[in-house]
Amino acid sequence: MSFSGSMADIGAWLSAALPDHGLYTLIAIACIAGLARGFSGFGAALIFIPLGGAIIGPKLISPVLLVIDGLATLGMIPPAWKRANRREVFTMAAGAMLGVPAGTAVLTLMDPLLLRWSITAIALLLLALLVSGWRYHGEPHSYLSATVGLVAGLFSGAAQLGGPPVVAYWLGGKTEFTKVRSNIIIYFAISTCFSVASYYAGGLFVDTVFALTLVILPSYTIGLYLGSKLFGFAKESTFRIICYGLIGASAFLGMPALDGLLR
Repeated sequence: MSFSGSMADIGAWLSAALPDHGLYTLIAIACIAGLARGFSGFGAALIFIPLGGAIIGPKLISPVLLVIDGLATLGMIPPAWKRANRREVFTMAAGAMLGVPAGTAVLTLMDPLLLRWSITAIALLLLALLVSGWRYHGEPHSYLSATVGLVAGLFSGAAQLGGPPVVAYWLGGKTEFTKVRSNIIIYFAISTCFSVASYYAGGLFVDTVFALTLVILPSYTIGLYLGSKLFGFAKESTFRIICYGLIGASAFLGMPALDGLLR
């Protein structure tokens, strides 16, 4: 087969697999979500899932984010591995190993409309947790770390929303923000492996997921890169406020009652 023929086949596959609306909006949202993820180590799902779910539904947008985030953040893992408290990370990941499959079952079996309302509610509750400033200030314990991992894994499996419980737990101690960020990156690298296995078993990796990955990945990667650069220059407090605003807006706009605004 000639090169032109191969390209034509790929083009035909993309045309058939891609959604017929909202593609450019998804690309823009992915860049913004990547900015948040690159800076703080989390936050992409709280922006991308409610808004993207309003466009193409939660059963497509969750695996799309899983794939693009897993691919785009590979370069963040080596430096984070050196700085992370790997014992704490692996303890939390042990809980996620149980939570992720349970959350994936929810994503697979729940009614899409009910799931979207649930995602909106969870995103707003998790945002309230972050904005409240509440943090766990005690010493990390193995059983507590594993429990947080279980809850975060459940949220990750259902909607890739596992960041806030992890952040609230780790940011409350005396660990510096750089190490916390590294912990988060390594934890979600491991959690991603669990999610890939669970999503595959649940039949969530359809052609549209991979077609959207090809189109959206460059935008998300650019946002991720810019966010990583901002981490070295911007004030943590200022960027956190911006992230909170974006998360709140995405949760609001992603409500099923506002369908049509993003399409």
